[in-house]
Amino acid sequence: MKYVLITPARNEAAFIDKTLESMVAQTALPERWVIVDDGSTDGTTEIGENYARRYPWIELVRLPQRRDRSFAGKVHAFNAGLERVQSLQFEVIGNLDADRSFDADELEFLMQKCFEDTKVGVAGTPFLENGYDSARDSFEGENHVAGGCQLFKRECFQDIGGYIPNRAGGIDWIAVTTARMKGWKTRSFPEKRFHHYRTLGTAGRSSLAASFSYGEKDYYLGGSPIWQLFRVAYRMTKRPVLVDGLALFSGYCWAALRQMKRPVTSELMRFHRREQMKKLKAIFRALLRFKKVDSFRLAPTESHTRP
Repeated sequence: MKYVLITPARNEAAFIDKTLESMVAQTALPERWVIVDDGSTDGTTEIGENYARRYPWIELVRLPQRRDRSFAGKVHAFNAGLERVQSLQFEVIGNLDADRSFDADELEFLMQKCFEDTKVGVAGTPFLENGYDSARDSFEGENHVAGGCQLFKRECFQDIGGYIPNRAGGIDWIAVTTARMKGWKTRSFPEKRFHHYRTLGTAGRSSLAASFSYGEKDYYLGGSPIWQLFRVAYRMTKRPVLVDGLALFSGYCWAALRQMKRPVTSELMRFHRREQMKKLKAIFRALLRFKKVDSFRLAPTESHTRP
């Protein structure tokens, strides 16, 4: 199977060399890797140009500077890269962030997973970040594919209509959950990890502000209030104790009071809440049986209707 990659990058000079070095060492190279420089003001452009001159399968696209920093801008940058690969032959299209590093056989491993199961529409791996392991410390589970590296079957990407340019975020989550709702398997394979170098959600803000923002996102992505209460209680036990959970709770409540517009359909919201309730039931079953909660494999997967 052939694949292409697109990397929207804005002011990633501190980390992009780690991603570049990981990619040029891959045992299975892409047909094209388009790095879209989204108006960087640091050395991102120069670093990208240096690699593009040395490797013909790397292409750098420069976009003009824009005032605002939003997730919608990231989608516009991704789509600019998508235009550059439309004429190529490929079965898989990947979104790769510019602050990652990974093993030399990471992409070959994921492509093999895509090849082995025709029902897999989105593939990726968990990630490590300053001692945090998304497979161990998150309740997203094996059905969620982290946005830092998402490989889509081309048919799946077309089926979901690509990424939605929502300014407030949740772009990768909407794409993966929509794919699952439409009957595709979405899998994060725990045999491998990629390393993430910037704390999630902290670009240009503090960790507490990021938690508040995540609370807002939990609301506007249609998360269940019941799930949110348990999520907040769990986060209160993590450092900084109480404070992080309260910031998360405040963000959710503030978004609810403002009746923040949701970028998800009612169908997707119902699907999401069903999955959350299945996870909660699985947690309580495990606790009642005095078993360790496996946050990565909390609940049985949804039935899939893809041929």
